[in-house]
Amino acid sequence: MQNPHTPHILGSFEQALITLRSDVLMMASLTTRSFVNAGKGLFDRNVACCGVAIADDEEVDDLEIQIDREGVDILMKFQPVASDMREVIASMKMSSNLERVADQVVSIARRAKKLSEEPQLPELPLLQPMFDMAMGMFTDSVKYYADSDVEAARGMKPRDRELDQLNRSLTEAYSDCITKNVGRLKGYLNLIFICRILERIGDHATNVCEEV
Repeated sequence: MQNPHTPHILGSFEQALITLRSDVLMMASLTTRSFVNAGKGLFDRNVACCGVAIADDEEVDDLEIQIDREGVDILMKFQPVASDMREVIASMKMSSNLERVADQVVSIARRAKKLSEEPQLPELPLLQPMFDMAMGMFTDSVKYYADSDVEAARGMKPRDRELDQLNRSLTEAYSDCITKNVGRLKGYLNLIFICRILERIGDHATNVCEEV
């Protein structure tokens, strides 16, 4: 049985794995940048940042296709042993979760653009803690993947439950706002949808940690 601490007998296999992980981390970096820009678009009412977040999605999609192709090529060409196979498949699943997070971030940016077209809702800042928590969960999940930090990854589920609770509380608060100010219905609905989007991003971060 091969010692996991020794170089793989196929040097080209090792290089293929390095390239695969590098592309996954590049995809994660782009998704993180989009997440940051969507936040600036939402809380700073910066329409230009919304546009950048939306435009970056195409590059993220291209990387997912590339990573999927690389993973399949590795599996077919090298037919790796179980431990190596798990690493390849985990990287492919990671890219799938990243693509979904990027799509959710685009949805935030689009709703942020709509919100910027109207006077700011005074309750918008209530969303900041949930946004920060979802982003922290996402960036930490990427770090745990990069570091193969199993112990840290196990701590993600309690954070996901806390994010779910925040989603419920904020949805209730914004629903109450609608009853008091029906004229701003669309704005509050956008905030409620953003809460749901952030909750889904937390789910994807948890999925990444489960793969780790």
